[in-house]
Amino acid sequence: MRYFILAVVSFITLAAKAQNTATGAPLVIQSPGKNLTLKFYQKQSADNKRTMYYQVTYQDKQVIGESVLDIQLDNQLSEKAMALKIDQHKNWCENLVIKDIKTTTHDTSWIPVNGERSQIRDHYNAADITLVKDDNPMYVMQVQVRAYDEGVAIRYYFPENEKGTYYNVTAENTGFSFPAGTQAWFANWAQAPYYKLPLANWPGESERPLTLELPNGLFVALGEAQLVDYARTKFKLSDDKPNTLVTSMFGGAQIVSPVGTPWRVIMVATTPGDLITHNYIMLNLNEPSKTTNTDWIKPGKIMRVMTQTTADAKANIDFAVKHKLQYILFDWKWYGPAFSFNSDATKVAIPDFDLPGIIQYGKDKGIGIWLYVNQQALLVQSDSLFAVYNKWRVKGVKFGFVQVGSHRWTTWVEKAIQQAAASHIMVNIHDDWRLTGEQRTWPNLMTAEGVRGNEEMPDATHNTILPFTRYIAGPADYTICYFDKRIKTTHAHQLALAAIYYSPLQTLYWYDKPSAEHNEPELEFWDNIPTSWDETRVIQGKPGEYITTARRKGTEWFVGTITNNKARTLNVPLTFLAPGKKYRVKIYSDDASVATATHVRVSSSVVSSKTVLNISLQPSGGEAMHIEEIK
Repeated sequence: MRYFILAVVSFITLAAKAQNTATGAPLVIQSPGKNLTLKFYQKQSADNKRTMYYQVTYQDKQVIGESVLDIQLDNQLSEKAMALKIDQHKNWCENLVIKDIKTTTHDTSWIPVNGERSQIRDHYNAADITLVKDDNPMYVMQVQVRAYDEGVAIRYYFPENEKGTYYNVTAENTGFSFPAGTQAWFANWAQAPYYKLPLANWPGESERPLTLELPNGLFVALGEAQLVDYARTKFKLSDDKPNTLVTSMFGGAQIVSPVGTPWRVIMVATTPGDLITHNYIMLNLNEPSKTTNTDWIKPGKIMRVMTQTTADAKANIDFAVKHKLQYILFDWKWYGPAFSFNSDATKVAIPDFDLPGIIQYGKDKGIGIWLYVNQQALLVQSDSLFAVYNKWRVKGVKFGFVQVGSHRWTTWVEKAIQQAAASHIMVNIHDDWRLTGEQRTWPNLMTAEGVRGNEEMPDATHNTILPFTRYIAGPADYTICYFDKRIKTTHAHQLALAAIYYSPLQTLYWYDKPSAEHNEPELEFWDNIPTSWDETRVIQGKPGEYITTARRKGTEWFVGTITNNKARTLNVPLTFLAPGKKYRVKIYSDDASVATATHVRVSSSVVSSKTVLNISLQPSGGEAMHIEEIK
């Protein structure tokens, strides 16, 4: 990645404002476009204990009412071991006083290696609020705030401690107080179904991102960005305050300064589609790429080899060539029992499987090979495994059944991604793990599961929720099927998913074999679709009902529309096309009268930016379009 255009950074030290904020006058920070406003302040109780609060509004509409900012630490073991003053405060933040406030304005743009857009603007106003314990000045903490037009982000940051003490984070209690009547799309874990619930009587904690609909017409997504050295955090209902959510850590985190917690992200939009097209805020809250040479990182489409033999592998490679896929995957057990520490991921353990010969056959045909490796083998062998795979000319590794949640496993995954990058190996992480924007820092991280996809065969309604929830976090490996008879949607619905669901490594034909194909003409849509984009637009959509997404690569557009379990008629305006030009659109739609097993009709017409297409969708149906400029 490289920086270009304009970089503006201004620094203002506000000692007087720091003093006023400590006594109740809020610090006010606005987004560059001034739609979003965040207020930060402290309140002091009768016994001189202080509490930090914040509020967020959008165009004077309440987003977050008065909510607590709080993090709890127990450093007594480190303090005793290093003969330092013991902090006796029951609430670690209760005696923090504001020492300094520094505001900045930042405006740069950068080019992602892969993405939903060809360049990303990183534009925000920020405040670093420095606080110190009034009885122990070795403890300094910053509340760092960024206000983007797309949302606001907050984190706790600990500058380098001059005494060298460690930080044992026991809890983080960041609050989010919403207007009464707010509804949330709740999912208890990363591969769970979604339920639209009020902020009351939840059956457990909610995954992130968490998308909410406010009674004032706004849509909000709560997210977590830059989770690299901390424990995963979900959202739970407050025990004592209605309509309020609180962060809930998987467990403690033992961190060494200088270090920051992950960012707590509050995206705000007037339409749910804007949450999708603004999800680059998650990337902007991560560090720039640490990989200087990225020529080896190639997006593409991949299919799994269902029967792992040499003959079947070559048949899949031939299928990949025919249908313009870039990769094939050998899934688990190719090197032995996946959950056994005795299995060696550098040795083939199944019969009739000439891996070197398969890799060479794929290379000759222009098809790369990915290998599945379970966490047991990764844990034991990752220090040397990726270098071996590089020598084998393997292109990528799918991490299987990765442990998630704890501080330990968070840092382990981060290290494994870095080790893979050092050996020019791309990565796909399964099963419950979700991205928090770290693919900006390590662009070899192509995708991750953390989604209820076609392995579970969800219904169409679930599929219409995912773009507004899971995909805000970044790419997901939904593992799109096509021929499998367990699919609960139409085939045009499945085709359209490749345009709606973003993943630079897009798995197609999950559970399918090359023999299932009978030259269905509509497969040309998947043949031609790329997996990394120059522009993305959500034309229309409502979570749980329908969505139309248009994506551009060069001068070509790929459009996907899906509905839930109900039939629906929609108008699709083509205003995203360049004015004054003519285009040819190929439309792939469900039609029971078409005499193929998949019943997908392929039609074409000439269109322009003034065209409005009227489409009728079957229950659980969809429609895909490929639009090319007529030269």
